[in-house]
Amino acid sequence: MKIQVREVPPRSVWALQQAGIHPLLAQLYAARGVHSIDELDDGLGRLLPPSSLRGALEAAKLLADVMAAGKKICVVADYDCDGATACAVALRGLRLLGAQHVTYLVPDRVTDGYGLTAPIAERVKAGGADLLVTVDNGIASMDGVARARALGMQVLVTDHHLPALKDGLVVLPEADVIVNPNHPDCGFESKSIAGVGVMFYVLLALRAELRARGVFDAASQPKLDALLPLVALGTVADVVKLDANNRRLVAQGLKRIRAGHLPAGVAGLFTAAGRQAPVATTFDFAFALGPRINAAGRLSDMTLGIECLLTDDAARGEELAKTLDGINRERRDIEAGMREQAQLAADAMIDEDEEPPPAIAIFDPEFHEGVVGIVASRVKDKLHRPTFVFAASQAPGKEHELKGSGRSIPGFHLRDALDLMTKRHPGVMLRFGGHAMAAGCTIAEENFELFEQALQQVAHEWLDAATLTRRMDTDGPLAPEYRRADLVDTLHKEVWGQGFAAPTFSEIVEVVSQRLVGEKHLALKLKHQGQPVDGIWFGHTEALPARVKLAFRLDADEWQGVKRVRFLVEGAEIPAG
Repeated sequence: MKIQVREVPPRSVWALQQAGIHPLLAQLYAARGVHSIDELDDGLGRLLPPSSLRGALEAAKLLADVMAAGKKICVVADYDCDGATACAVALRGLRLLGAQHVTYLVPDRVTDGYGLTAPIAERVKAGGADLLVTVDNGIASMDGVARARALGMQVLVTDHHLPALKDGLVVLPEADVIVNPNHPDCGFESKSIAGVGVMFYVLLALRAELRARGVFDAASQPKLDALLPLVALGTVADVVKLDANNRRLVAQGLKRIRAGHLPAGVAGLFTAAGRQAPVATTFDFAFALGPRINAAGRLSDMTLGIECLLTDDAARGEELAKTLDGINRERRDIEAGMREQAQLAADAMIDEDEEPPPAIAIFDPEFHEGVVGIVASRVKDKLHRPTFVFAASQAPGKEHELKGSGRSIPGFHLRDALDLMTKRHPGVMLRFGGHAMAAGCTIAEENFELFEQALQQVAHEWLDAATLTRRMDTDGPLAPEYRRADLVDTLHKEVWGQGFAAPTFSEIVEVVSQRLVGEKHLALKLKHQGQPVDGIWFGHTEALPARVKLAFRLDADEWQGVKRVRFLVEGAEIPAG
């Protein structure tokens, strides 16, 4: 691993400090591209206007017409946390704005697959819907949208994924209205907004439309800010880039959660995860609440997750949260076994003292398709290689198909790689889609070896030694005066995440002692600039030399009422000489 330090524009640091920002925060913000204090204003008034999101105003008119006519609306969700929160935001928001007939349907990962399909459209129609609204899916659902309209339904697509390509050209479904920041004709600045954020924007536009129609005035209009905790959760859990607009959405959601204004199910999830809502952080969303919602879609039925987010009954919220927690424990057990098997398979590809191949593809008949993405992410993190993990489909009649999920490294656009592979080997993939860093595909089992060869061929062509070297960006040395528990709390309150990384410091320290705890974590006694400090490296078991360069985040643990700073180690580089 190569540990490197982010560049820090001194003028930006100076400008932020002059505006009253703490010197350490000024350094951290400047290193992440913030140049003025205006960019740190997280007020709702600073959000990009709904009118700048293509299709939002047309969606508002469509929804307002449907509601005025007393027609039925059905929301078709996705089975991950973004899809679940988007669905909950849609139902809560539409009902808040006066919709009388709103239901939802969430596909089953195994039997239905991803997105709006023709059979799902038929189920929605059978339920009596007049308008079908997709959340966090639909932009590539040509057949599903066509079937829905053929059945007489209107279709509103709200999504944030990239549109499908055919012969290098964008292809869009023939929906009545499409709202997607990644529509080729959309100029919305926040291309990274999550699916739940897109739906929230549609609701903002709908409220304005209803106000213009005289349904209510500015003084009596419903407040949509109660939806922001769900928007924040879905945004962080979907690992979208936290640009300025997304950071505002997340910050506003966190403020409400910390003040005790959160849905009953979300409160239940905090309790089930052993976290405290009054000091909620983006880490809670990413590593505690999000995985518990996602577990339902991976192993069970995402209806559980959505119902947890919809309930206003504290007892039911707690009960559903406990159920989701149990499913997540099962998910972790399955993942642990799969990760071990995947690592053994990856090790078998690598001769001793040799570098791993430039890309990894793994299949095991015992793998569960619900957690292949998580396992791919773990293997990718360990080997620093683009990785696909496959499992046999559990859908009836699809037993000879493999469902794969891939995760990538910087410099290797996963969806573009799959697109090139299909051009070189037509028919090797039955379906594929995704983004630069994450993608999925379905192949026939007999084509696994061909897929693996094709993936490695593209990786050989696109990746060089520099790209295949793991690099960790850090914020450099930590001044000793900043090694304080109160400053740890200050840092934790800020909005960090994808594209706006949590502070990670790096410098050479002395390792005074080290021991394994729980057989898989390395507990450390360190000397940092001559002063003792505890450290821990979760999931790492190899001993460190007496002098080593560490990359670490700051944390504080409490012992007998006293808070002490400790280092959470993220990586190590053994200094030369």
